[in-house]
Amino acid sequence: MSMVLQNVTVFGASGRQGLAQVRRLLAEGYRVRAVTRGDAFHGPQWFGVQTRSADYKDPASLEKACEGADAVFYTSVAFSEQSKGLRFAKAVGAAAKAAGVKRLIFNTSSWVPNSPVGQSGYDGRLSMENALEAAGVPLVVFRPVLFMDNLLTGWARPFIVRDGTFVYAHRPDLQADWICLDDVAAFMTHALTREDLIGERIVIGGPERLTPTIMAETLSGVLGRPIRYEAITPRAFGALLYTLFENKTDVPRDAYIAYLDEFYQFNNSSQIEPFKADMTAVKAKIDLPLTPFKEWAARQDWVMPDLSTGPSGG
Repeated sequence: MSMVLQNVTVFGASGRQGLAQVRRLLAEGYRVRAVTRGDAFHGPQWFGVQTRSADYKDPASLEKACEGADAVFYTSVAFSEQSKGLRFAKAVGAAAKAAGVKRLIFNTSSWVPNSPVGQSGYDGRLSMENALEAAGVPLVVFRPVLFMDNLLTGWARPFIVRDGTFVYAHRPDLQADWICLDDVAAFMTHALTREDLIGERIVIGGPERLTPTIMAETLSGVLGRPIRYEAITPRAFGALLYTLFENKTDVPRDAYIAYLDEFYQFNNSSQIEPFKADMTAVKAKIDLPLTPFKEWAARQDWVMPDLSTGPSGG
């Protein structure tokens, strides 16, 4: 008989990724405990959501957040908090184990290799996966390669809305399997019903292999005005992101920019191609509907720029 998991604790619940996870869990009838220091869960759409505050440096608060939960959703820290990622993952894993959690679903927020590749961000996330596995809670890992929702962030959306440019640090012809956060949440929620996925580490992407140029053309059709792709150098992109994250990171400016410079150069040139997923193999195992980029873009509000930073990755 399959194990029935009904009570789910969601860490980082008030961020873009966490909100998508909470929405999906509620839609499928799960009881949700949202771990957040914010105040995002007022209103009828969040009816039944229990909120809890916790501190990653306070094991007792993490264990209390997991207490009574059948499952935990945990999402990797942003690149701006990379130095804290392994420590936080170990803390969540220990708390989930101490609380008797039956399943831990980890969203890495990026592609992750099966063995180190020499890129600190990707290798760091592999260390987080291994730490969570070592905690001893039955684990399912999803490795989404790149988020459509990054276009809604402070490093992309203002340029699209204000200037008619899609600015990113990808080669114009770089192919990537962009996936929306709602679909990532659907994969995570589905894993609650699948004991056979325990132990799996699954790279996921969207239904299309897109280049930035194709995405700009699609945005032009959706917005009804020309949007052109403008490739920015990885170093300049790192400087742009630092202006958004400088109050949220303890990494010095030069080191922060150097890291992102190296990260995007790796993504643009590596034969590993981290932004691609074998979705034929994934669909054979988990047959969920996936959202095309045009459909996702048509659902968004492109009127006012959103200056929040939002999710990390890619």
